Amino acid sequence: MFVDVCQHTLDINGYQNRLHEHSTNAGAIVTFCGLVRDFNHAGCIDGIHLEHYPGMTEKALNQLLCAANTRFDLLNAGIVHRVGDIANHEVIVWVGTSAYHRQAAFDGASYMMDMLKQSVPLWKKEYQGGRGVWVHKKHTDELAAMKWLQEASGTKESR
Repeated sequence: MFVDVCQHTLDINGYQNRLHEHSTNAGAIVTFCGLVRDFNHAGCIDGIHLEHYPGMTEKALNQLLCAANTRFDLLNAGIVHRVGDIANHEVIVWVGTSAYHRQAAFDGASYMMDMLKQSVPLWKKEYQGGRGVWVHKKHTDELAAMKWLQEASGTKESR
């Protein structure tokens, strides 16, 4: 299991290899790469700046990783998030899971991405025409996280 917060370009192949190396008997490996889009609801953007609180962000990511591991019986998992100035179309986040069965690997990766948006202290500023605007959390991200929380409390059928 691994977590990293960095300011450099993400090494997707390296993370995939690291996940695979420690996934003995895995039946599935699932990875996700999130990219910086070149637009928002107001039009084109010129990249983003992502800030974090060192120590607190890594702690939250580790807690999320542990929760996913316990909930989905993962063999291995990793979360890597980039911070600082990030250009359009660059990878901002990588999540990977391995499990005995594909559904657990898919669910673990989806859970980590949905919960990451709600539970990890990261702040995003989007740039348009040289002006930066802080981005508020999206209602759709809150709904995605709530589905997992409802399932955990037994108020919704399992996926």
